Amino acid sequence: MPTEKFILEFPAPDTLRLILSDDWRLSSGLPQVNGVVEQLNSHPQVKQVSFSVASDFAWDSAFIAFMLHLAKETQAKDISLKFQGLPEGVEKLVSLALKSRENAIQHKIIHDNFLERLGERALRAQEGLFSLLNFLGQTAAAFGRLFKGKAYFRQDDFFTIVQSCGADALGLVTLISLLVGVILAFIGAMQLQMFGAQIYIADIVGIAMVRVMGAVMTGVLISGRTGAAYAAELGIMQTNEEIDALKTLGVNPVEFLVMPRVLALVVMMPLLTLYADFMGIVGGFFISTGILGINPVEYITHTQNAVKLSHLWVGLIHGFVFGIIIAVAGCLRGMNCERSASGVGEATTSAVVSAITSIVIATAIITFVCQILGI
Repeated sequence: MPTEKFILEFPAPDTLRLILSDDWRLSSGLPQVNGVVEQLNSHPQVKQVSFSVASDFAWDSAFIAFMLHLAKETQAKDISLKFQGLPEGVEKLVSLALKSRENAIQHKIIHDNFLERLGERALRAQEGLFSLLNFLGQTAAAFGRLFKGKAYFRQDDFFTIVQSCGADALGLVTLISLLVGVILAFIGAMQLQMFGAQIYIADIVGIAMVRVMGAVMTGVLISGRTGAAYAAELGIMQTNEEIDALKTLGVNPVEFLVMPRVLALVVMMPLLTLYADFMGIVGGFFISTGILGINPVEYITHTQNAVKLSHLWVGLIHGFVFGIIIAVAGCLRGMNCERSASGVGEATTSAVVSAITSIVIATAIITFVCQILGI
């Protein structure tokens, strides 16, 4: 059965042979596999397909597409496909294409089955928990070496990180904290004006900012700014195999890369929280005295009487805990990043989402504990 580019013959009753010749590249066009399929349908005794290549045979990825189509047809008919006689590399390319197709089908089946999808997520959650515990253990061991004076990291890098997550973030913290103070003042005024008790705006703004809001807003900002930066930096280092190079040189990457970043945020988050508290009170002060007509001295006096030292300590505890959460989330996602550009993006997104979610949960827990303790 001659065609332009192949001839079909039967060297044995159970064997179909394709004699390939001419140009099988995409630019020259390819014959359809239908002719081969018709022969297989008309000769059900065929159990294998073999090949023979002429001297003028030339091929590229288009021939692989032809072979892939033929492989699918023979698999459906339980016919063996013999790659002997084909150019080197054809069998491997076809096998890779078939494997990718099988993985895609399996992935689709898994995600179409609710129970299997649920089990897969449970296994991923378990793996993530073990990874977190292992990372926390390595970080604790690194800080243990730091307290013993045996930790190895560059001080210049540490001060650069401190500046990045501290002083460089003041502008953004200033803006957001002022606006939060303004919003709290307006919300308080809407209700308190009904009773002629506008002066208690100072109490609302002061307690809310110092106790919770200053730390929470700062934590959210630093999560999106510094936590994402940590994940991206470490993720790119993971992709470029720089972390593997540190391990090869005998340098502990957790001690060299993670510990300075965690330490920097643990130090700077309480300080940024204090600054955010002050700026939020300033924002409420300007609105209350400039628009709502409250006496400035009276506003300051009410703020001093309302804000207790215990409120300040609760806010600082929030900031300290948030610093640990943000640093751990960013560094963990960066260290576990997949070695690809999309992996870096996923690690960055996951770091921000994990940090903000953990901040909300931690805020609820701390608030509940303080309520029980009467603080």
